[in-house]
Amino acid sequence: MAKKSSDRHSDRHYGGRGDPVRSMALLWRDDSAPAKGRGPKPGLTVDRIVAAAVEVADAEGLAALSMRRVAEKLGVGTMSLYTYVPSKAELVDVMFDTILGEIPRGEVEGGWRLRLEAIARASWDHYRRHPWVLQVMAMSRPPLGPNSIAGYDHDLRAVDGIGLSELEMDSVLNLLHVFVQGAARTAIEADASASDTGVTDLEWWETYAPLLAKVFDAEKYPVAARVGAVAGEVYQAAYDPEHGFRFGLVRLLDGIEVLVSSRRG
Repeated sequence: MAKKSSDRHSDRHYGGRGDPVRSMALLWRDDSAPAKGRGPKPGLTVDRIVAAAVEVADAEGLAALSMRRVAEKLGVGTMSLYTYVPSKAELVDVMFDTILGEIPRGEVEGGWRLRLEAIARASWDHYRRHPWVLQVMAMSRPPLGPNSIAGYDHDLRAVDGIGLSELEMDSVLNLLHVFVQGAARTAIEADASASDTGVTDLEWWETYAPLLAKVFDAEKYPVAARVGAVAGEVYQAAYDPEHGFRFGLVRLLDGIEVLVSSRRG
């Protein structure tokens, strides 16, 4: 018998998989829809549970996150958590929204370009601190919590009043965030490859570059030979995620500037 779609993808983690009513109640701390379970355990709160869960995800990855692991972290029985959080799915939603509150939301002096650059750099740093967020991030189904809404409003103000339509404002922000997510994902994968193998990118490059030189035909691939030699010397690796982020961000902002200029003309 073929598995249902929900069964095939049960190992995936992303926002919005929990019960909508309970997730929204937790996100907005609405006590009118409490989770099922026995009476509350003294000392436990949703905030404490979420903080412990974030620590587990940060240190061990999302695959290690479970209600049992969080309970161990807090030194309580697993069942006691269900009084506050009905399941891991709702917990992930609240974790995601909670750590969004860490991102700086101060107003940046200067024009829209400086403001978007600050947003991008803050998001980049955020993903590097909490790599697991990229496993639950879904642009089309974000957890609709207070920090998510506050962040969206803050970011929109960066491009408000510069001549763009409401749809263009939203699209510019989505473009920026999709770029940062992709760049951060590449950087995190590079970090993971070094951690998992015990070999840094520089060590990998120093091992493979001489071997490649023995078999590579520079006359057959002259452009690759010329460009690769310069890039390899600068990166001391096949790729530098930090450089890729900085370079791509400038080019992205250049493109947005063309749009803004066209609306002003």
